[in-house]
Amino acid sequence: MLALVAAHALTAVIAPSLVRLWGRNALYLVALAPGATLVWAFTHAAGVRDGAPVVETVPWVPQLGLELAFRMGTLSWLMVVLVGGVGSLVLAYSARYFRSDDPGLGRFAAVFVAFAGAMLGLVVSDDLLLLYVFWELTTVFSYLLIGSDPAKRASRRAAMQALLVTTLGGLAMLAGFVMLGQHAGSYRWSEIAGNLPDGGYLAVAVVLILLGALSKSAIFPFSFWLPGAMAAPTPVSAYLHAAAMVKGGVFLVALMGPAVADVTPWRPVLLTAGVVTMFLGGWAALRQTDLKLLLAYGTVSQLGLLIVILGAGTRDTALAGAAMVLAHALFKATLFLTVGLIDHVAGTRDLRELSGLGRRAPVLAGVAALAAASMAGLPPMAGFVAKEAAVEALLHGSGSDLMVLAGVVLGSALTVAYTLRFLWGAFASKPDTAPSEVATVSWPFIAPAAALALAGAAAGLLAPAVDRLLAPYADLYPRAEPGYHLALWHGLTPALGLSVLAVAGGAGLFHLLRRRERVPAALRLPFDSATVYARVIGGVDRLAVELTGATQRGSLPFYLGVILVVLVLLPGGALLIGAPWPQRFHLWDTPLQGVAAAVVIVAAVLAARALRRLTAMILVGVAGYGTALLFILHGAPDLALTQFLVETVTIVMFVLVLRRLPVRFSERPIRSSRRGRVAIGVAVGAVTAGMAYVATGSRQAIPVSVGFPDEAVSYGGGKNIVNVALVDIRAWDTMGEIAVLVVAATGVASLIFRRTGDLHRRADIPGDGRAGYNRPRWLTTGATTRSQSVVLQVVTRLLFHAIVLFSIYLLFSGHNAPGGGFAAGLVAGLALAVRYLAGGRTELNGAAPVDAGVVLGAGLFVAVGTGVGAMLLGGEFLQSAVLDFHLPVLGHVHFVTSVFFDVGVYLIVVGLVLDILRSLGAEMDRQSETETESETAESREKELV
Repeated sequence: MLALVAAHALTAVIAPSLVRLWGRNALYLVALAPGATLVWAFTHAAGVRDGAPVVETVPWVPQLGLELAFRMGTLSWLMVVLVGGVGSLVLAYSARYFRSDDPGLGRFAAVFVAFAGAMLGLVVSDDLLLLYVFWELTTVFSYLLIGSDPAKRASRRAAMQALLVTTLGGLAMLAGFVMLGQHAGSYRWSEIAGNLPDGGYLAVAVVLILLGALSKSAIFPFSFWLPGAMAAPTPVSAYLHAAAMVKGGVFLVALMGPAVADVTPWRPVLLTAGVVTMFLGGWAALRQTDLKLLLAYGTVSQLGLLIVILGAGTRDTALAGAAMVLAHALFKATLFLTVGLIDHVAGTRDLRELSGLGRRAPVLAGVAALAAASMAGLPPMAGFVAKEAAVEALLHGSGSDLMVLAGVVLGSALTVAYTLRFLWGAFASKPDTAPSEVATVSWPFIAPAAALALAGAAAGLLAPAVDRLLAPYADLYPRAEPGYHLALWHGLTPALGLSVLAVAGGAGLFHLLRRRERVPAALRLPFDSATVYARVIGGVDRLAVELTGATQRGSLPFYLGVILVVLVLLPGGALLIGAPWPQRFHLWDTPLQGVAAAVVIVAAVLAARALRRLTAMILVGVAGYGTALLFILHGAPDLALTQFLVETVTIVMFVLVLRRLPVRFSERPIRSSRRGRVAIGVAVGAVTAGMAYVATGSRQAIPVSVGFPDEAVSYGGGKNIVNVALVDIRAWDTMGEIAVLVVAATGVASLIFRRTGDLHRRADIPGDGRAGYNRPRWLTTGATTRSQSVVLQVVTRLLFHAIVLFSIYLLFSGHNAPGGGFAAGLVAGLALAVRYLAGGRTELNGAAPVDAGVVLGAGLFVAVGTGVGAMLLGGEFLQSAVLDFHLPVLGHVHFVTSVFFDVGVYLIVVGLVLDILRSLGAEMDRQSETETESETAESREKELV
């Protein structure tokens, strides 16, 4: 089964190339994929008939316990036959339906066969999560097929409508699957069916799953998307909306029925929704003048009938439902293909413009008549056998079944009425309509429709053989003796009398409505599901516009305030309502921790009240240094060192930017806004602290970090747990973080250094010589002035090399003592920052005469090269090796190869700081000086004038 799904995927990949080579005839080759599925299913028919399902399991994600678990029982076998058989015939039909020069033919072929493969995977999946994957794939592919002509607004709207409705239903279904799988400990339906939960839990799961099934099969109130999907080409309608996609929900109901038919919501939901759908769809079909829309609404009605029969939940109704699934696929696919033929030969699908087509195209009329007879439930067609079986089963049911039976008979009368309307509208001679001009129809074009119509007749004539094939599925339900068997003739029974009554009633209704020429407007519903959907979508769009207008004001403080208020309301509300607080509070280990926390709190509150930008930045820095002090008091010197360095570098960055911004946040500070900021800040701080306290106090599992001390020595060869975790235990995480850091640094610098036609070159680097380029102004408020101190320059040059050497010491000692590549890089970056603050960009370029991008790239290259080198030496990516050896003078040396990875981190941090100093510092200085020179030149010019 996996090979067949893969064959469909491969065919979908090569289909566009085949179409380019052979035109529309390539569709015959593409049809071999679903055709092979049909042949494969027939080869397993005997085993499935004897109750031996075909099972196939392939590991998928072993770590999560997920498998590609396939199982083909009787029901799945029936669906495989329909998916493969109807799919191959529709593709053969499409080879004559489309023109060879149709620009979208290759895309159609690829998506169509991909959809067939997804549908195949859906009906043979035993794992519910795998079923959901294929379920959503059919949704996506159907979206592409329905919207195959993106130039048409109707196609785009119909495709989006189908996508939204079926996707939302699928999400609800997934939630139900997860509930069942979590309870059973497995997601394989063959195991879940025997281990279902009890009570309300199962009822909720069933309702969620039914939401997915009903939306997929266009059952009320989700019926509106299917008629809209008729914007798709006719072959798509013949397959997706007759034999495949809309059968997905019906298949799921049939699959789960034997296990959950007795669950309380099952029968009421399915029977009510099915009967309503049957009536609404049938009545709407009688009002249509487009033959394709008539069949679409008829499909909705027939799907309602299928849901009613399969939802009844007995052995005999299950047998009738399976037979109706087969019959419906055969006659409805035939009729859709027939409509496509009528459109080709007569140039219209409007029954008001067609006349005399039956005499001019008798073969086409005969094919349509066979399929229509099956849809109306006339012998000897498969539709008659299935419908009589359903009526017989409901006759012997409970009192509620008799009410459902009355609905089925009335719905069948509607079916007969719109069937006659279809035949009359398409093929009858109308006195007030000119005879239709008819083009010739080639046999390859009409043969697929004829084959499906004849298959429907054969299934009716060979009803006992069909019964033997489908009975194993029906026998999954409790069997009442004697069990019903499919047959073309059961004698003069009440079921036959009801069938005759339905046919007579339908014929009478057709003649009544035909004489009135149109359905009375008074009998139309005041609203329908499509109107409700349109109003809901319009309301959502309007709400989005109003919400965007109210919130998207271009104010970063407002955006941040909204985010923080939501944080306070939702998690904060959960903390208050749930009250998951530990029984004992432990505020601190030593009072000094309380003092440090108080410093952080006071600094944060004052920062929120600050009027000046520089004051706020200093207070934020104080809060950061207070946090570092807390790390020290908790015995984490490595974290404290990193926090101190990060805060210092952050302050430098803020200073570089604040030079170009106004001194105050606002020229007219509003007291209420300051109070609001403080209130939000205090609330967010309280909620965050509460969440942290609850999270740490509610821990039940053993922390993963418990094993880090031993792993740091045995696995990483070091005693500094933090550094070993970064470069050994969780090296993959660090690799991802430094890669993101390089990308972010490159992006920010590119924005600041942006020039016309040159986004990657750096300014003010020795030997660059590009001062004449025009560049945009950035952070243009304010001005930059610099008064350089000679004493500061001398002291900086004396200390610079010592600081760099200290950073190198931290780099190599970090595996066993506080330090490491990140902290060492920050120290080296601070040395560069001091050089810049002392002497400006000239001093900075003297200290680091290299492009920051080169340093960043070199660091990433060294880090990745360390991992690749480990693989070349026979290890895993980023695996470290511990080397112990003796050197003269130095003595015993303990060396770990992860130091090279740390060197890469060191270079990346140094490159990042250098990039910040060049972009936020040197480049902004250059812009300011250029502006000053321009202003001076303009002043001189004015004086001369």
